[in-house]
Amino acid sequence: MNSLKYILICCLLFVSCSKNVQTQLSEGVLNEQYISLEGKTVSLQNILSQHKGKQIVIDVWASWCRDCIVGLPELEALQAEKSNAVYLFLSADRNIDTWKRTIKKHNIEGEHYFMTKGTKGLLGAFVDIDWIPRYMVVDSNGRIELFEAIEADDPSIRDVLK
Repeated sequence: MNSLKYILICCLLFVSCSKNVQTQLSEGVLNEQYISLEGKTVSLQNILSQHKGKQIVIDVWASWCRDCIVGLPELEALQAEKSNAVYLFLSADRNIDTWKRTIKKHNIEGEHYFMTKGTKGLLGAFVDIDWIPRYMVVDSNGRIELFEAIEADDPSIRDVLK
């Protein structure tokens, strides 16, 4: 009987400590404003709607993030293998000039936007970003198909990309 109680307690702790996996972005998150490489302000909704009908790989990253930079070769391999997806980079950088220089220095291919509030903004809170890089996949209908991966070579990314 004691072992049954122990198992039940462990299960409850596991469930209560796990992240709340979302499948749809909230209206607030969709209305959050980002800055394009050209300096224009645009909402996440407008960014995503440009790619309606396509799968989108979202990479939340920053130039100061060692794991983000070290993982670029794996990301390039993913892009080469799964070129049908759109690659959307949301930067949590603190400085726009550093962000732009890093994109150019590492020749990071895809669409780039600067998160004005970094991971402390609405998106960061909504999906509980506690580590970057953070990869998510949004399907062709705008549904979050993959909520969290922290490495570009995570097999779950390839599994959801068709």
